[in-house]
Amino acid sequence: MSRTNISSGSDWEPVIGYSRAVVVGDYIHVSGTTATGDDGSVVGPGDPAAQTAQALKNIEAALAKAGATLAQVVRTRMFVTDISRWEDYGRAHGEVFGQIRPAAAIYVVAGLLKPEMKVEIEVTAEVNYRVGGRDLVNNSPDTLATALARATDGNRAQPLTI
Repeated sequence: MSRTNISSGSDWEPVIGYSRAVVVGDYIHVSGTTATGDDGSVVGPGDPAAQTAQALKNIEAALAKAGATLAQVVRTRMFVTDISRWEDYGRAHGEVFGQIRPAAAIYVVAGLLKPEMKVEIEVTAEVNYRVGGRDLVNNSPDTLATALARATDGNRAQPLTI
């Protein structure tokens, strides 16, 4: 089974030794993602709902690099520092996933990388890179991007039906 690592370009990825997302088989695993803006600062300090929304935007960008969308998410895990604000985290999560309804969990943690971070989110998405029974990634010398472009005529990948 092939593996494709997706990078966000973060300076931390090579230091810690992780990828923003990893595509293996029919799944995309997105690493713990915080409310970090493009400039590296924390978005919405002290605001759990704003941080949840930003973390989910960052996750959406990672999924897009892998040719997927939030609609393909099957599991979310939220790690929060203040469970008394669970409704704030939950409401922001529900605004994105209310119709998708993935399996979900909230875990309380003692802290995150920076004190102003209130939430970190991991997701798993399921994709299908097969057309007509042919695995576009594993049975082809193509890269994931080339296979997806061929299968979708350059459009953003959606689940493909056999």
